[in-house]
Amino acid sequence: MATASTTTKEDLGRPSHSPEDPPQAAEGEKPAPRTKRIASLDIFRGLTVAVMVLVDDAGGEWPVITHAPWNGCNFADFVMPFFLFIVGMAIPLSLKRIPDRGVAARRVMVRTLKLLFWGVLLQGGYSHAPDKLTYGVDMKHIRWCGILQRIALAYTIVSLLEILTKNATVETQSPAKSSIFKLYYQQWLLGFCILVICLLVLYATYVPDWEYTVHNIESLDYGKVFTVKCGTRGRLDPPCNAAGYVDRQVLGINHMYQRPAWKRSKACTYSSPHEGPFRKDAPAWCQAPFEPEGILSSIASILSTIIGVHYGHVLIHMKSHMDRLKQWVAMGATLLILGILLHFTHAIPLNKQLYSFSYICVTAGAAGLVFSTFYFLVDILGLRNFFLPLEWIGMNAMLVYVMAAGGIFAGFVNGWYYDGPNNTLVYWIQKHVFIKVWHSTRVGTLLYVIFAEILFWALVSGVLHRLGIYWKL
Repeated sequence: MATASTTTKEDLGRPSHSPEDPPQAAEGEKPAPRTKRIASLDIFRGLTVAVMVLVDDAGGEWPVITHAPWNGCNFADFVMPFFLFIVGMAIPLSLKRIPDRGVAARRVMVRTLKLLFWGVLLQGGYSHAPDKLTYGVDMKHIRWCGILQRIALAYTIVSLLEILTKNATVETQSPAKSSIFKLYYQQWLLGFCILVICLLVLYATYVPDWEYTVHNIESLDYGKVFTVKCGTRGRLDPPCNAAGYVDRQVLGINHMYQRPAWKRSKACTYSSPHEGPFRKDAPAWCQAPFEPEGILSSIASILSTIIGVHYGHVLIHMKSHMDRLKQWVAMGATLLILGILLHFTHAIPLNKQLYSFSYICVTAGAAGLVFSTFYFLVDILGLRNFFLPLEWIGMNAMLVYVMAAGGIFAGFVNGWYYDGPNNTLVYWIQKHVFIKVWHSTRVGTLLYVIFAEILFWALVSGVLHRLGIYWKL
């Protein structure tokens, strides 16, 4: 995640191939160009990777763009569902070219295993890059969940369903005779079942009191055991929600994320939304682990992928640009409005940590509208050159994810230091070229991430694209 026209990358959404038959234009409309790629999908993927790097490395100084401490939806909260939407959209486009179901299923499983491997390696605690020049993880505390693991789950489930329900007659059937929703009703039935199960578990599961031990050696409470009082059901607050309870029971509390976003909430620190020292009256759960990519929320996230698959089906069946855009924009706007209404009527709050239904609707709707915008600008108006840096990143998304978002390249550079590990080229550039020039840590950090990370990797990806080199899973 080879050549540009054959490489596939479902792990982060690639490939972005359109149907092999050239789209036919509606009467009076400019015909859709003959192309093997949907450039807008590469650009959308590149934008998502770039935003991930931005919020990961600049979010500490700019908390308005990082994950919301609990309820709400900040800039960073769109990244994960955007990835899943892109993965979903790529699934029917890539599997369309593999007629043999057995071959397709084997390819899906192999890529799933690769995703799981890289996910555990990068987010399980083994890699300490870029700041610490060490590696290794105590298996008693390894983190099993993460971004790539969630993508692997959604990709596997939806891909296998796409393979099992694949029908040559369906692929050639005109949506004028039968709605695309009806043609692929099995996938929407799966989505409905997932939604019902997740809501039942979230609102009906009894959550008892629980306890945890503080493992953060920098904390004044290191080694202490705290008890969190719950004894309730149907609550969506940080300490007593069913998603956390399921993860503690199945994964084990020591295998969950140790620095959840809720540590920046007003109940925990006066520095909110920044991270800071805990309040003296902070509740017991503030230092507890919580898994934002946990089991229940990952199951719910499959819905984001199913919505993306629908957009891919529209691309396959609809033959004109305007027919596609009408379908995409209508669905995107409907989902966005529904999610906003659910949140502001206090029916179901927006919550990335729980992957709530309103959050699914808002983020999937936004993904559909953003992609539709890129499709209009790039694939219809032909403004592709304006977005080339994002397209290059999107065509080598796995490389940029591992090297930049995963901190592997920065960790490698930090390994070559002068007189001490805090005196490295990365730190020197950040401090002297950006922060000191602007006399601001916030502005300097933001510009460093934009130019020394995102733009740098865009240029690297552009060179690799010229050479026909891609990171393929």
